[in-house]
Formats: sequence, structure tokens, C-alpha cells
Amino acid sequence: MDLNSGISLTSIVKELAAAATTLQSTAGTLQSTASTLQSAAVALQSTATALEAFTAALEPEQQTATAAVPVPPTPVTTVPISSIPNSTGHELNISEPAAALSVVPEPVSPSLTLDATGSKPDISNSEVPVSTVPASPIPDSTACEPPAPTPVTPAPVIAPSTATSTSGKPPKHRPMLLPPPFLKGPEREAYLKNPIYEDELSHKPLPRDPYNRSLPASANAVGSQRFLRRRNQWREPRRELRVRQPSGFKARRPQDEVQGDKRKRNGEEKEERPRAARPFDARLNAAGPRPEFRSCKYCGEQFHMAVPGDCQSRSYHHPGHTYTETSETIIRYKGEVETVTSNEVYLLPLRDNGSPDVPGEYIYLAPKSNDAITIRFTIEGTSSICRQGSLWVNIPERGSEFRRDHFREYKLHPDFNRTIEISIPVYEAGAFAFYTTYAELPQLSSTPNPNISASAESKKTPLYYIDVAPRLSLEGRPLPLPALSIFSVISKFMGKYPSDWENHLRGISGRGYNMIHFTPLQIRGASNSPYSLYDQLGWDPDCFPQGEQDVQKMVDSLEQNHSLLSLTDIVLNHTAHNSKWLLDHPEAGYNLTTAPWLESAYVLDTQLLVFGSKLEELGYPTDLRSTDDLIKVMDGIKQHVISEIRLWEYYTLDVDRDVDAAVASWAAGQLHIPQGSASRDLDKLKVGSVEDQATYLVQNGLLGNDRLGERFRRRIDPEVSAGLIATLFGKYRGEADEAAIRSKLVQILDVVNVPFYEEYDKETGEILQQLFNRIKYVRLDEHGPKLGPIDQKNPLIETYFTRLNKAEASDKLSPEDLVLINNGWVWAGNALVDNAGPQSRVYLRREVIVWGDCVKLRYGSGPQDSPWLWEHMTNYARMLAKYFAGFRIDNCHSTPLHVAEHILDEARRVRPNLYVVAELFTGSEEMDYVFVKRLGLSSLIREAMQAWSTAELSRLVHRHGGRPIGSFEVDDISKGAVGSAPASPGVNGYSTREVIRKIKPVPVQALFMDCTHDNEVPAQKRDARDTLPNAALVSMCASATGSVMGYDEIYPKLVDLVNETRLYTSESSSVKEVEIGGGKGGIGGVKKLLNQIHTLMGKDGYDETHIHHEDQYITVHRVHPESRKGYFLIAHTAYPGYGNGNGAFSAVHLGGTKARHLGSWMLEVDASEEAKREVESDKKYLRGLPSRVVDVPGIRLEVKTDETVITVRDKFPPGSIALFETWIPAAEHSTGLDTYVTSGAKEAMAELDLVDLNFLLYRCEAEERDGSDGRDGTYDIPGHGKIVYAGLQGWWSLLKNIINDNNLAHPLCQNLRDGQWALDYTVGRLERMSQQPEFAGLARPAAWLKERFDAIRSIPNFLLPRYFALVVRTAYKAAWERGLELMNSKVQGGQWFLQSLAMVSVQMTGLVKSASLWPKKLVPSLAAGLPHFAVEWARCWGRDVFISLRGLYLGTGRFDEAAEHIFAFASVLKHGMIPNLLSSGNLPRYNSRDSIWFFLQCIQDYTQYAPDGLGLLNKKVKRRFLPYDDTWFSSEDPRAYSTESFIQDVIQEALQRHATGLKFREANAGPSIDSQMRDEGFNIEVNVDWSNGIIFGGNQFNCGTWMDKMGESERAGSKGIPGTPRDGAAIEITGLLYSTLKWLAKLNAEGKYPYKSVTKSDGSEITFSAWADLLKSNFERCYYVPVDKADDSQYDINSSVVNRRGIYKDLYRSGKEYEDYQLRPNFAIAMTVAPELFNPEHAMGALVLADKVLRGPTGMATLDPIDLNYRPYYVNSEDSTDFATSKGRNYHQGPEWLWPTGFFLRALLKFDLMGRTTEQGRVEAFQQVTRRLGGCKDMIKQSPWAGLTELTQKNGEFCADSSPTQAWSAGCLIDLYMDAAEYATE
Repeated sequence: MDLNSGISLTSIVKELAAAATTLQSTAGTLQSTASTLQSAAVALQSTATALEAFTAALEPEQQTATAAVPVPPTPVTTVPISSIPNSTGHELNISEPAAALSVVPEPVSPSLTLDATGSKPDISNSEVPVSTVPASPIPDSTACEPPAPTPVTPAPVIAPSTATSTSGKPPKHRPMLLPPPFLKGPEREAYLKNPIYEDELSHKPLPRDPYNRSLPASANAVGSQRFLRRRNQWREPRRELRVRQPSGFKARRPQDEVQGDKRKRNGEEKEERPRAARPFDARLNAAGPRPEFRSCKYCGEQFHMAVPGDCQSRSYHHPGHTYTETSETIIRYKGEVETVTSNEVYLLPLRDNGSPDVPGEYIYLAPKSNDAITIRFTIEGTSSICRQGSLWVNIPERGSEFRRDHFREYKLHPDFNRTIEISIPVYEAGAFAFYTTYAELPQLSSTPNPNISASAESKKTPLYYIDVAPRLSLEGRPLPLPALSIFSVISKFMGKYPSDWENHLRGISGRGYNMIHFTPLQIRGASNSPYSLYDQLGWDPDCFPQGEQDVQKMVDSLEQNHSLLSLTDIVLNHTAHNSKWLLDHPEAGYNLTTAPWLESAYVLDTQLLVFGSKLEELGYPTDLRSTDDLIKVMDGIKQHVISEIRLWEYYTLDVDRDVDAAVASWAAGQLHIPQGSASRDLDKLKVGSVEDQATYLVQNGLLGNDRLGERFRRRIDPEVSAGLIATLFGKYRGEADEAAIRSKLVQILDVVNVPFYEEYDKETGEILQQLFNRIKYVRLDEHGPKLGPIDQKNPLIETYFTRLNKAEASDKLSPEDLVLINNGWVWAGNALVDNAGPQSRVYLRREVIVWGDCVKLRYGSGPQDSPWLWEHMTNYARMLAKYFAGFRIDNCHSTPLHVAEHILDEARRVRPNLYVVAELFTGSEEMDYVFVKRLGLSSLIREAMQAWSTAELSRLVHRHGGRPIGSFEVDDISKGAVGSAPASPGVNGYSTREVIRKIKPVPVQALFMDCTHDNEVPAQKRDARDTLPNAALVSMCASATGSVMGYDEIYPKLVDLVNETRLYTSESSSVKEVEIGGGKGGIGGVKKLLNQIHTLMGKDGYDETHIHHEDQYITVHRVHPESRKGYFLIAHTAYPGYGNGNGAFSAVHLGGTKARHLGSWMLEVDASEEAKREVESDKKYLRGLPSRVVDVPGIRLEVKTDETVITVRDKFPPGSIALFETWIPAAEHSTGLDTYVTSGAKEAMAELDLVDLNFLLYRCEAEERDGSDGRDGTYDIPGHGKIVYAGLQGWWSLLKNIINDNNLAHPLCQNLRDGQWALDYTVGRLERMSQQPEFAGLARPAAWLKERFDAIRSIPNFLLPRYFALVVRTAYKAAWERGLELMNSKVQGGQWFLQSLAMVSVQMTGLVKSASLWPKKLVPSLAAGLPHFAVEWARCWGRDVFISLRGLYLGTGRFDEAAEHIFAFASVLKHGMIPNLLSSGNLPRYNSRDSIWFFLQCIQDYTQYAPDGLGLLNKKVKRRFLPYDDTWFSSEDPRAYSTESFIQDVIQEALQRHATGLKFREANAGPSIDSQMRDEGFNIEVNVDWSNGIIFGGNQFNCGTWMDKMGESERAGSKGIPGTPRDGAAIEITGLLYSTLKWLAKLNAEGKYPYKSVTKSDGSEITFSAWADLLKSNFERCYYVPVDKADDSQYDINSSVVNRRGIYKDLYRSGKEYEDYQLRPNFAIAMTVAPELFNPEHAMGALVLADKVLRGPTGMATLDPIDLNYRPYYVNSEDSTDFATSKGRNYHQGPEWLWPTGFFLRALLKFDLMGRTTEQGRVEAFQQVTRRLGGCKDMIKQSPWAGLTELTQKNGEFCADSSPTQAWSAGCLIDLYMDAAEYATE
């Protein structure tokens, strides 16, 4: 009974009494049912009496009861309290007789019935309360009491008409589908009158849908799928929801005929056995608050909540239901239902080289449901792999068979402005692969070859693997891999089949295991080892006399009667040495015919055996007692083995043989001079040393050096030797003495043999060392087997070879065929090298730990090398896959990868969801990954018993335990507000939402065993008592876990699987049901609980764990990441020497967490020698040591308001554990806390504008203080520093990396754990700002954040980082998406990089009090960069604004902001110039000669891109100064803003003033406006040279272009001397001038601009067109520096000053002539805006040169590296005597600036496309640009400022003095995308 409900017992008594009276009255009127009702009434009355008594006992405490599960009107039934469902709907059937519920019948809803045994069926929707009474009072100390639930009107149970038959026998039955929970009133009654039935096996419904609409009997596939989806609206996916039949009824398969207690299936009678219970409930005992039950809002199933809540106002869901289920029902309004289907999408971005952008490149996907998943490859539209590129995947289509070598092609169609997305559904598990092919991008060339593209060779990337985990199911329900609890048995010890087997299987199942692992079940070889298989296709006749028929029965029984999946070993490396088929197919092994390189190893092995048999005869000791005896034997091996077999002959040349052959070849004139050997080289050998001559022969004539083989395999090619003879002695016999030739050759070949003898000596030493070590281990070492005397049974060495009996073999076989190598393993061997292959000598060196009963199998490189073996082993694999759910690959590290791939592919064809676990010990994690990726291994076996200490065990548990508690959520799940249906609407009431999952780096999955069948048990390695804590710790891990028969039973030692003959015994096998808790005969009772909890946690995704090690203790707390429910374990390990004390253990404080004590137990074991002898003396049975598990009272649980304190006290010795259930009250929310905090953000941001978003997302320190009058700044994180932005971007820049790295140790996380200041700060700034009229729109985001933060304020502080990150990420993403919504479609649909650049416009544009565009009107202004140029006069720079404006505003659709900036700067036009520093129009400074031209270019661009852009020209603007008047006056002067001009008049004024020339001195000249400039620098003069139309200006004391660094160092003498004056005619100004003239001439011709000319200084007029033509006719002559000096005469060139050719001058006629010829990136600006000025060939050549010389990873070097003034490292703080660099004077003398990169790439794309004539060529041009964007993309990803920096040092190195995000750096790259979009349409 639940004492935590809000219902009084008194009221229940009254209701029960009233119900009894009603039933008695009804009995009088309903004659046919009188007796039944009377019985029920009596039962109710008796229960009421019991309740009255119980109420009286509890009256002082005012105890209450609650509703539990509804039941049908059946007799009173006792339900164990342990069967109450926990939060997941699963059960843990924990027997607690003292705490049972008496269930009283009452009218119930038809949604559920209980059978007479009280078994709990699956619950879908439970509405009617059932009164419950506890058998004994249960104290309640912590739970609060909720209000009484709303009563529900009961409805009659509608049972199928076929529920019973006249014969009394259960008929064939299709169970009824339960009514959906949303059907109420008349609709529900109508449904119940005509219910739906489904077949129990197929789950196919009768042909009608839930709305009683008819479906044809032969419903098509689409209709069936639609129906099933509709059905899933109220049925939890993959759960069988059925009405339970009357007592004794059991549903049968249609083909089963039921007769009495037996059933006949396929004509065979089968004894009926009760099916093992598989409960999963964590309700364990009466301690602590009772669980409260709620109905899941998704599936309707009841589950308990750890802390009661208001069920009337909340809806609840299972912990895993929020995102993992595949469908959910959204009720729009009455009568309309929509199903939202979730599609799991895994994003797989590919890098430019085609590799997956996933850390470690290990892609492991574990689908959350049985539905198909989608892998979405994302590839940047013009990355290198898109050039004639294709993506190839071997993921099969639905219904197609997987073929590893069958790849489907997906063409990669390039698109510069888009990301290519290829979505591929995956329907099955397996190891899939992909690769890309593409034509490699050629080097950039000034003259692209159109034929290169067509003839380009296709390049193929390596194979990359995608491993999709198998989707196992048990009893029709999913069984995720982390939920597996596996139990290993050695079949030959199981006893008689089926009787003994069934007992053991029942005991295994009863302990909560859900998968059984069988060692091989095939016929064993002579050794009787399970792993030495005589016949792979034959089943063990002792177990399975009927062969496959018995195997099928066993597997059926496992799943149907015991709820166990099955796993078996597959042995691929070897066969039994007596396998009969070896005589027919010796080629299947490595014999001396198939592997002749083993001859020397065989000879050595044979001689060792002979020597060992003659030890006594030769006078050597046969019973080794000491190392001295062994040394004597070793001496004998040297003499009688190594020397006698002349082992050196397998290494060396036969000198006499090779000399004879060489002389014969020489005599016959058969000479060979190797190609490439010049006569002079041979001449050197005449006088060369013998060593040189030997080296010549080895390098050019050595044969047989590829491997070992027969004796003297190595030899020298006689013709090469003959060539050497001819060189040394002449070509003819008469020229030399043959004896002298022979003598010389012998001398040379002896030298050749020297390294071969050294090799022999080294390997002989290795052989002897290995023999010494092995013999010592098996004869002398304490930890070895101590085999005793050397005799025939235990020879000196284990033979490496099996020698088949010639008498039994075919006469066709040679002796070499019958010698086969045995298998074994090599310590630290290379797993990818075939140990018996030609490149390995481990058998010769005796490095193999051999298995003498196993012959190693030889597969070769493919089936063609050993066809019979491949076919045989393929059939073996397919046979196993037919019956077993999983494979354990024995010795996977010794299995050739290509063989394992083939075998597993074939097995998966039979069973697609094959679970594959491997015994893999490669020695390195990197090598493990190779096997795992290629084979798709589900798990690798790892073992807790390998830990040598508590600390090491803690490390292993930590490795396999899961993510840390409070880990960050990384999946990007598309969803809307609570209760809304997200994303794309579908048809017929269905919608699809995508659950976007990021592929995370994961470790290799483990099957973590407490002990394996290969290794020693705790009683041998530790203390037998450690059996319990070791097992408990393993069970708490978030991986598949396992154990072995004998571990739970406390066997005294490892079972010898080869020589042992006794049979298993187990306490669990001797009882009908394993009871949870203590008991004798091992730990089975506690193991049941541990396994059930492990399975529960694995099923529901409890993947967060905290492991703590303290002295002898390890604690593990594993929780669900959303519900925060969990289990906590304290384990006191028992290693030798720990004694019996408690050990040092501090109290555990679980902050913000409630806990319920489930139990404490200790293991007591009699491990005395006497006990061991007694157990070992049993000759028939394997028995465990005497043991018992007893309850331990030594735990104190203190529940406080804000924490739970657990203290170990009294008796808690080694071998003890304590287990608790935990929950966090503050984490419980009506919709789920995760769901709540991540919902509704989009709606909250829906009305924000871009200025609001600037405040919400950004605002650097200076901006924040400016807006708050100095009160606020950015948040300061102790130990880290201030975040860069006060807005969400400031948090997100940190959190994105923290989340990706799961870095819970970051100072931000610690700050959040320490207090909630970050929450207060984030909400507070928004609330304060939303009070201002300009930012009223921020009120909704502020409220949203406040509500979400309030929801998480009460959670424990260790969870605050996770939930803070969830809230911030949700808000950030919604704000980001809102920003993109307000931009144009090109941005919205563009690549992530374009979108990131576009958001820089939001970052840079905001309301800043001190830096408006107008003196008296506050409007948003564009910052030049942050944080350096954020406020006051430093924010708005004319040049920066109009270099940035095209991209940041026009390219994003922000035309209003663009116009506002144009108006503002037009209003302050003076001297024909706009100011460089605006200062809100108050103190504009006119010192930049180029700003006006960027301004005019922007007006031109505005008219092109903006809607009605030309209308701008006719807009009026008030003028700060008087037109055509240089008079200066303040903004307060009445003349200020007294006149108006049209924009077109402003344009004309600028041109006219330049045409007549400018000459003025800056207003207020002097230190007040520039403290560094010399007096001469304030003088401004600009003129036009009308001989060429070029504008000249500036002087050597000012710097009027963007390269405007003024010298500042008095110490270096540079103060007042510009680093780059750039006086004369800067090339970019000339280009911008031409662009403006061409544009205005065109507008005038079209009648859209009223002016056609300007007046020159001499009074004459010149039209815009004529001025443009004048420029064009002179441009190349004035600026180009030809490649060939001979062409200098055609250009205005001073050849003596030229530093580099093929360039465009940076300046024309500057003050220092050499500066004209400097290569800088400015020419690309002119190319971009005025391409007509350039000769295309010259332009492309200059661009290619700049690409090599100036372009860095992100920016463009501002000066040619070969220039003497090149200084690429800018340090503004340097105050040295270096004139060039002091005080940063080299700002533009080499550092790499980013904004010119945009212009450079625009020019490159423009001119490259001019030379392309084919589609492939055009694609290549785009790809050349894409390749050069990589550095900028990386920078914006990594930058905490979410932008592109101002500049870098040389080669992209970080520059600390650079502004970290600059407007023009981003804007100029958006310009590139704008151009690309235009070119793409051409």
C-alpha cells in the first residue's frame, strides 16, 4: 500500500463499505450472477473490516493511501509490493512477503486486467484507482502528500467473445488492442463495442483502424504502415499491449494445438513449462518514501515518481521518452489527432580531403529505436572532393543485401553558395564503408589548360567506416547493448540435456541475466577442449543427439521459457589437430607445401623433440630442479640441435655454388650490367674495396631474400656476378686467371655473407632465450604449471607442428603436405601480421605460445587461395547465425581481417542484427580501432579481475561507467514549444521531425565482465569476499556486462576447460525462483537485483556516472540524464590484506538528492584450506566454497532538506555493498525538465529585430558600459577572466567547446557550481534594458530566460552547468535563427560560413549612446571592429563602414541600415570628402583620401541590390556643413543641418570638388586631433592629372589611405613619419574612380542621373564617359610592370627601380619612387570594381603571383616578403630604437590583413572565370577560391568573438594587438559570396 498518497484511509473504508452494499443489492436483482457478486461483496466487506482496524492503528499519523493499478472484478488477489512499476515502466520482481498489497476488486476501466495470480501485465493507460492495503505498516519519513487524484468513472470490461469456449479449453486468440487514451465518453464506448484485435505473433490488426473505418482485408503496405503508425499513437512503440485473459489462459501460436498440460507443435508433444518472470522494478523495500504513480504522457503506461507531485495539473513521461521514441501523438483539438514521427539524423561532415570530420574518425551509431536512421553527409559545395567528385557508400537500399564491395555512387554537384547534403537511410546494423573519388585540383595557373579537367586522374580516398550497432530485442522489446547482462557457460559441464540444462538455464535467467554465452557447441577434438573443434558443422552429440533440431529447441526454450538471448563462440583461426577433414584438405593449413618458409622452423622443432627424447641417453637431467639443470639442457640444445641441423644454411649463401655459377655465366658471356650503372661507376669498383664490391652484388644481384625457405635460398644472380668479373678481370677467359677470379669471388661473397651470419647469430640467440624462458616457466617457476620430469607425456617443448598419419592420408599427398603448423599467440604481436606468413619468423624464433591441439588455418588472400576452407567456414558461420543472436570471436586478434569481414558479412545476411563481441588483445587502442571499425564489432571483452588493486578497479569502472554526471547534451533536437508539433507537416495527420544528432567521439564499446572463463576467480587472485563488490561495480557500468558460471557460486579456482570433467552445480539452479537478497551458496540473490537494475538502466539510458575511489572503497552513482533518477552503490572491496574492519570512508553527501536505501549486504566465505580441500575432493561436481550473503545494518541514511548524507557505520567489512535508489526532486517538471528548458525559445524570440539581437547576443565590455552609464560590463569568471560579450554569444563561445569536450572542470562550470551569479547576470541585464523604449522587445526573451532559470535554480549545483548550457544553447540557437530569418534568402539558404559572416553584421550594429550616426538622434551604428573600435569617436570610420557595408548590409538584405549610414555620411560631406572619423557628426575629421570613393562605390552597389535602389539618389539629406563651402562650424551652429541636398547632388559635389582640385588644412589642426602628426601632415591636397585622368594626393607626412599608420616613437625617431604615406595615385582609388565614372555615365545616358560632366580647374568640362576613357587608356601604361624587361618601353617604368615583375604598381608617382613598385594587395580592389581597366592576361598573372607571395592562411601580406621594408610581426607596444617597427610602425609593412583577402578572392574568381570555357573549368575556378577560404572558416569557428580578426602575423600567426573581430574582414568575404551567386547564374 502506498502511504504517500493524499487519500485518507477512513474515506476508503467508507467507499469500500458502500461498494459492498451496492454489490449485495445488485446480487438480489441479477439472478444469473448472484453467487459471484455475493462472493465479491464478502471479500469487499472483509477487506473493509481490515482497513478499519488498520486505520485505527494509524490514526495518529494520519496515514493516507493512493491509487495504484486498476484490476478487473476478480477475487481478492495479493500483489507483492515489489511488482509496482518504477519510473520506466519496467519491473524488478523483488519478493517482499512482509510488504504485500491486498487488492480489492472494484469496477474498473477496460484498459487493463490482472490475472488471478496477481501478475502485472504491460500497462498502457490506467485510469481507475484501485484501493490497496499493506500487509504491514511501512514508515514514511520524507515524502510529501499530494492531493487526491481526480476520480474517473469506471467502465465495464469488454472481453473478446472468443475468450472462452464451450469445451473449457482456451481457444486460438487474437488479443484486443487497448483503447487509445484520448478516446473519452461516447467515442470510447463505441470503440469498446467494436474492439480491435491483433495477431500475437505478427501484431497485425484486424482490417479496421482505430476510428472504425473499414480497411480491405488485403490492405496494401502503405495502408498497413499508416494503420500501425496510428496504432502507435496510444501504444508505446515496440511494447505488446494486450488485455490479459482469464486465469489459466495462455495465448498460443496459431499452429499450436493445446491439449491439457501439453501442447502439440508440428506433431510433437511438448511439456508445458512456466515462463520465467522478467520483471524490472526498482521498488525494493519499505525504507524511505513510497513511489507515486503517474501515466506516461506518451504511452499511457504508469510509472513511479520518486517525489509526489500534483497529478491534476501535470503530465509526466518516462525518462527516456522525451526524444528516444519514434512517434508521439499531438491532440490538436477534439476529433483531430496528429502523429509526429521522429527521424534520427546523424550529421557526418566531410573535410576537404574527404575524411570524416569526427575526432578519431571512429563513427559508431547506436540507434535509439528499431526504425531506420539517416546518415546525412554534409560537404561544402566546392570543396576539393567536388571536382568531378562522387561519394561512394556500400549502405544497401531497403530490402537489398549488403555487399561489402558493392558501392552506390552519389555525384557531388558543386555549388559555391550551398552545402551539399546527401541523406542515406540505414536499415540494418553492420560495418559500412564510404569513400570519395575526385579529380585533384591542379595548381593555380595564370593560363589554365582547358584539357586538364577532362584528363584529370581520379583520386580515391581511403575507406572510412560507419559502425551501426545491432538492435537486439527480447520478448518483443528493444534490448540496447548497455542493457545486456551476459552469462558464460562451458557446455560440456552443463550435464544432461535437457534436464540438467533446463535447471541451469532457469537459474541463470532467475538471476536476471538476459543473454547466455555458450563456448563452442560443436564436436570437440581429441583434447576435449571446447575451442579445439573436430567438425565445425557438427553439433556435440552428447548435448544435441538430434543435431540442429535439438539446437533449435534449445534456442526456442531459451527465449520463450527463460527470456534469454544466446551468444556463442565462433572459432575461425584453427581446427582440432585430429580433424578428419585435414587429411582431405591439408592445404587448409600451413604445411611445408603451402608455406615452404616454415621448413627451418619444422626442422628445429623436430630436432628439439628428438633431443628431448634422448636427454637421459645423452647424459642430461630429465627432472629439472634448478636453473643450473636448465642451463645444462640449454648447452645440449646448442650442441645437439642448433649445430646438428646446420641452421645457418637457411640464412646464408652457398659460396661455392654461387662462385661456380658466376664463373660459368662469365665464361658463357652471359653478363648483366644493371640499368643505371654507368661505366664510370663500374670503373670505381676496379679499385674499390671488397666491401664496395659486396655491396654492389647485394644491391643489384641478391635473390631469394624475400623470405626464408629451403637451405641456401639466398643467392647472387650469376649474370650480375659475371658482370662484376668482367669489370674486374675482363670479359674473356684469356684475360684473367680463373683461379684468381674464384678466389676474388669467394672473398667478396664471404663479405656478402657477414650480415647473414650476424642475422643467424641474433636469431639463434633469440631462439635459445625463448626456449630457456619457456622451459623455465613450465618446469621451475612458482607461478608455472611445474610439469615435472621430461617424458613422453610432458616433452621438453610443446611441438609447433601437427604431423598427420601418412597411413591415413591419400597417396597423392607428399610428406610435406602432412606437416601442419599449430596455432598459438604471440605476446605483443602485430595483429595485422600473419604469424605463419612469409614475413614472420615467430615460429622459428619460438615466440609462439602454442596450442598443440589446434592446427592453424590458412585462408590466404582470398577464396581462390583455399576455396574449400572458405566455403566450409562460411557454412559454419551461417549455421551459427541461424540460431544464435550473437557471436564471440575467439582470438579475434589472430583472425585475418579480410577473413573476419567475409565471415561476419555472411553471418549478417542470415541475422542482420547480429551482436558481435570479440576477444581482442592487440596491445594498442589504435589497433583495436582498426578491428572494431572494419568488422563492426559491437563490444570488446574487458575484465574487472584484471585489476590488481582497488585503484585500478576504480579506473576500469570509470572507463566503462559512462559519461560524468551532469554531462552536457550535444544532440541538436528540433522541437517547438511544449505541446506543439514541431517541424514539417506530413500527410494524413502525420508530421516528421528530425532529431539531429552530432556524431560524438566514443571509446570502443565494452563487454565488461566481472570474470571470464579464461581467468582466475577472486578466491585465487584476491579475497573470495571480493566476489560481491567486484560484481556490483561491474553491474553499475554503462556497458554490456557479464559473468561466468562459477563466479556467483564462489568456485575456489578457475575451471580448467580442457582437463576438467566435473559438472556444474549452482544454488540458483536448485531452486524454482531466485529470491532477491541474502542467502547461502553464493551471491545469486543479490546478483539478480544488480542485473535487473543494470538492465533497467541500460534500457532507459542511464548513461551518466560518478565514480569515487577512497582507500578500500569505490562508490558509483549512475543516473538518467533527464529524469535524474539513479542508483548509488557503495562497495567495500576485498583485496588481500584488507582484514575485517570498515576501513576509512568519509560520509557521502548527495547534494539536492533524495535517496532510498534498497539494501546492504556482505559476503561471508569460508576460504580455509580445509574448505577448499573439501570442495575440491568432490569428483563429480564443481562446487563453490561455503558462503552466504547476509544483510548488513551498517548504513545510516540521513535525509536533509538540501542533501542526503550516507554514513558507513558499525559493521561494513570488505566484501560488503550498499545500494540506494536516488532522485532529484528539483529536476522533476510537468513536461520533463529538459523538455521545458529547451522549449518555447523560438516563440520568445519571434518579435525581436536585429538591434534587439545585437544586445541579446553580443555587446562587448565597452559597449555594455556605454549603455549602462558605466555600471555594467561583461561577466568575469574567476580563474578565466571576462567573457568577450555580455550577451549569449559570450557564454556560447565558451560553452560550445565545454560541451564538445564535456569539460566539467572548466572555470565557468565551477563558477556555476559555486553560485547562480551567471543566471542573475544574464537575466538582469535583459530585464533592465527591456525597460528602455528602444529595447522593449527584449521583455519576452528576458521572461523566457527567467522562467527557465527559475526552473533550474533549485537543482543541485553539480547539475547547474548542464542546465545552464541547455538554456543558453536553446536561447542562442533561437536568437541566431531569428537573426537569419530577418536576412535575405541567400543568407538563410547559404552555407554555415556565409551565415556566420552575416551574423557579424548583427554583432557590429547596435545602439551606442556615444556613437550614433547623428548628433542628436540615436540610431544604430556600425562598429569598425570589437572591442578596439566599439564606442565614442573610435566606433564609426567612414572608410571601414563603406568597405564593410556592401557585404554586411546589402549582402544580408539590411537595406534600411545601409541607407541610414549613407545618409549620415552624405550629410557631412565637406571638401568633396567624407570624414574618416564621424564622431556622430560633431567633430568629423577629413583626413582620408580614399573614403569618399568607397562611399560612392557603396551608393552604386545600393542602387544595384536594394529594392528601388535608384530612388536613393532622389532622397534628401540635411547637410552638416554648407555645400561647396569649406567653412568649419560646430554642430550647435544654426548653419548646421540648415540646408538639404539630394544624394545625387552630394555625389556630384564630390566629383566636382575633385575635378577642380582640393587644398585645405584640417580644421582644428594640431595635437588636439592628432598628437602624433607633424604640422605638414595636416595639409591636404588632391588634384587630377588631366593628361591621364588619374587623381593624385597626399604628401610624405600624412597617410590618407587605409594603410594609415603614423610613426609614434620618439625613441626610434619615427614620430610623425608615416609607415606607409602612399601619396601619389593609389591604385585602388584609381579603380574606384573609374567604377564611379562608368556608373554615372551609364545612369546619365539612361536619364537616371541629371549630371553628365564636371568642370575642370581650367574651366573646361569633361564628361564622365570621357574621363573614364582617359583613365582606361592610360591605366596599364601607368601601373603595369611587365614580366619581360624588353617591354618596359611600352610602360611608364624606371627599370632600375623595379623589384619584382609581372605585378601592378601599388602607387603611381609617389614621393619615394621605390614605393610605386612595391607589391601590395591593393591592386585586387581595383580589379574587383574596375576589371575593364586590366589586361586579363596581365591581371591573372599578377593574381597568381600574389597568391604565391602575399596570401597567407587567412589574410594578405601587406608587403612583398622580398622588400627590404618587410616586417611581418606587429607589436604596437614595442618601444625600441628600431625605426621600422617601434610603436607598431610596421602595421602595414608585412602583417597579413584579412579584409583584402575578400577583394583578392573576388578578383581571382572574376578573372579566372574569364579564362574558363567549360563547365568543369568554371567549377575549378570556384574550387580554387574555396580552397583558399579554409583558414578563415577555421578562424570564425574557433574565435570566441565569432568573427574574423583584423590581421595576423606572418603565416597566420596570432597577433595580440589585432582587433579580434573586424567588420570589413567579414563583410568583404560576404562580397565574395554575392559575386559567386551572380556568376553561378551566368
